[in-house]
Amino acid sequence: MTESESEDIRRVLAICFRGVSELDALDIERILSLDMGWLKPDEATTAVQALIKAGWLTGAQESLSPIEDFSSFSTPLGWFPRPQRLLNPDPFSRFDVEPTEEVKETTLPPSKEKKPAPVSKLKQETNDPRATTTRRLLKYIARASGLEAEEVQRRATRKQRALVHVTGWMALALVARDQGLDMDSVIQALS
Repeated sequence: MTESESEDIRRVLAICFRGVSELDALDIERILSLDMGWLKPDEATTAVQALIKAGWLTGAQESLSPIEDFSSFSTPLGWFPRPQRLLNPDPFSRFDVEPTEEVKETTLPPSKEKKPAPVSKLKQETNDPRATTTRRLLKYIARASGLEAEEVQRRATRKQRALVHVTGWMALALVARDQGLDMDSVIQALS
């Protein structure tokens, strides 16, 4: 398996299992086909079963989990996997991709696992320049809408929990839209 083939599968699993450790096979199929639009529904069923057979997913059909923690794999904007790599995955190998220094530092022994941080406290692990403007956007939305900054943050956190794959700045933009703010001003605040 080439590095890019295994990286595609690792990214897919990182996206599917973001914020959760186990999913039902039907939930994974829904994410692959309906949520992300990567596969047709019948192809998604085939892909999930192929990932189980190749050793990428483990557990019962009602409680599948990835064989490793792939949450450190980032996904570039606009990326999508090649369907063929999901439908016919090569067997899982722990040595396909060398972990980066960042991953080596955060790997802990099983007895000392960290509990997941609340969504509002999560560090933005992205190269997106808009991620650095979230505090300014939060203040702008609070001022323009008349809400307290804590209330704006609470609403954005709820949106992040509900939408799972949304970034902090996008959740704030959705709050601004809910408040009827001029979206051109919000876009300028993100620049």
